[in-house]
Amino acid sequence: MSARNAYDPHLYEDVLVSPMYLAGSDGSGEVGFAPVAHWPHHYLDEGPCQLLVTSPDQRIRVGWFGDDFELWRISAATEAASATRWTATFNHVTPAEIVAGLTTALAHDYAEADPYDSNGRFLANPSIYWAEAVRPLTDAGWKRGVPTTPGTVEIVAPDGQAGAVIDNRSYGPEAEAITLWAGPPGWGTRAEAVFTTRTPSHLIAATAAVMADSAPVIRERRQINRRMEHLVTLTPAAPAAPAAEPSVSRAPTPLDVRRTAVTQAVHRAARAPRTAAELRVMAARSRTATSTRTEAPSPVPAAVPLLSPSAPRRSR
Repeated sequence: MSARNAYDPHLYEDVLVSPMYLAGSDGSGEVGFAPVAHWPHHYLDEGPCQLLVTSPDQRIRVGWFGDDFELWRISAATEAASATRWTATFNHVTPAEIVAGLTTALAHDYAEADPYDSNGRFLANPSIYWAEAVRPLTDAGWKRGVPTTPGTVEIVAPDGQAGAVIDNRSYGPEAEAITLWAGPPGWGTRAEAVFTTRTPSHLIAATAAVMADSAPVIRERRQINRRMEHLVTLTPAAPAAPAAEPSVSRAPTPLDVRRTAVTQAVHRAARAPRTAAELRVMAARSRTATSTRTEAPSPVPAAVPLLSPSAPRRSR
């Protein structure tokens, strides 16, 4: 076995990654599904969609495509069997924390909607002003850049490594109106979230707000693409614990501590992590879920290796 392929504990160290939008995927959709974890789950053995989580009336659908370039497909309709009103897709590089910005807003909208009314805020018409959808970005200091395509507006992060493209030429219901992107062009480096024209502005804004958030996210070192390492800041998630002194009474083991953290995290699963402490809890939950997978099935299937790499939707 070569030195490159040998097990290296350093690569499995938990680190806090900043900026979050360059952290990539952690290989699991757990964080993205957490806000709607109480909704019905449909596990699909065949077909590209491996897991479909729907609102109780099936008007909102959150699909996980574990083998696809477009890892997430989220949509809403006026009725369970009616045509889709709008669609949002997230590719395989997009951090699940960004997806959670949208699913959190959807869970809130659905909870506030009248169950006997075919409408709901998640079906609202988008604002005629494109700025409403990306206001969290401009409020965070992102500036208008030079558009690469006529008829579009581009908002760019201060580091130039993320942005939003608003296509003012799109009018059809299935046309792609707004794209949130992060990272250099490339199949393994460019994250993309694409929203069709009828997506409510406040849902796009909720997703953009997570991108603009300065809070880091937790990853293992090995999950950071090597081509991204020079663009991110990595900080150890926790300092090494000092050696325990001999004691008559049994002190809690790290596994005991993690199991306790998991129990507490379940009750907070309806919101995405924000602080470093909460991020450590999420890491503990992930580790424990892996060690106990044979005892109980995980509510979200682990992402499997992408079998059919394809070119990114667009190259910027």
